[in-house]
Amino acid sequence: LSLIFLLITLPISIWMCIVIVKEYQRAIIFRLGRLLSGGAKGPGLFFVLPCTDSFINVDMRTVTFNIPPQEVLTRDSVAVCVDALVYYRVQNPTLAVANVSNADAATQLLAQTTLRNVLSNKNLAEILSDCEHIAHFMQVTLDNATDDWGIKVERVEIKDVKLPPQLLRAMASEAEATREARAKVIAAEGEMSASRALKEASLVIAESPSALQLRYLQTLNTIAEEKNSTIILALPLEIFDI
Repeated sequence: LSLIFLLITLPISIWMCIVIVKEYQRAIIFRLGRLLSGGAKGPGLFFVLPCTDSFINVDMRTVTFNIPPQEVLTRDSVAVCVDALVYYRVQNPTLAVANVSNADAATQLLAQTTLRNVLSNKNLAEILSDCEHIAHFMQVTLDNATDDWGIKVERVEIKDVKLPPQLLRAMASEAEATREARAKVIAAEGEMSASRALKEASLVIAESPSALQLRYLQTLNTIAEEKNSTIILALPLEIFDI
């Protein structure tokens, strides 16, 4: 009947049959409720039968969405707030229309759940230091889960990890205490090295009395180079032999 109606109303009806699909779109055609063989149509121009065929345009471009901040309790019982970015696109438009009612919403909800599940099995230190590995693991997990929906997850990025203010203050105090302890250890090691060097120098000076006089003259020369008022009390070197 559609074909008869089309032939009777030519050439006016031809304008009802022409459909144009853009380069980044594909059209899924249903004829009397059944998918047409041949898969998606487009890009370009194609024909449909009026009153019989219906079609759905599917966008094939990459879609980016931001996972809302998720409150997660890590494995070491620390509450963190994490948000991420997901990049995905429709790889098979037929599956994206026939197998899921709303592929975009399903992918976004699945990404939120996956983010919470992955982070809940990690320690705080692992989340802060291994974001790249976590993002890659999420991308593989989402890609495998959305294969039946015709969705290809291209990339996942951990955007931000927010810690409670109390935890930030505690971590800052711990880092400051660690730096102070390290500074004290370095200072002690320096003093030990300096004392050993002074001991070796004293042994060398003890072996040669003239070395002590040369050191005395060098000290006087160093004092004289400074731009200040200096009082020098000269003592005979024989006093040091007592």
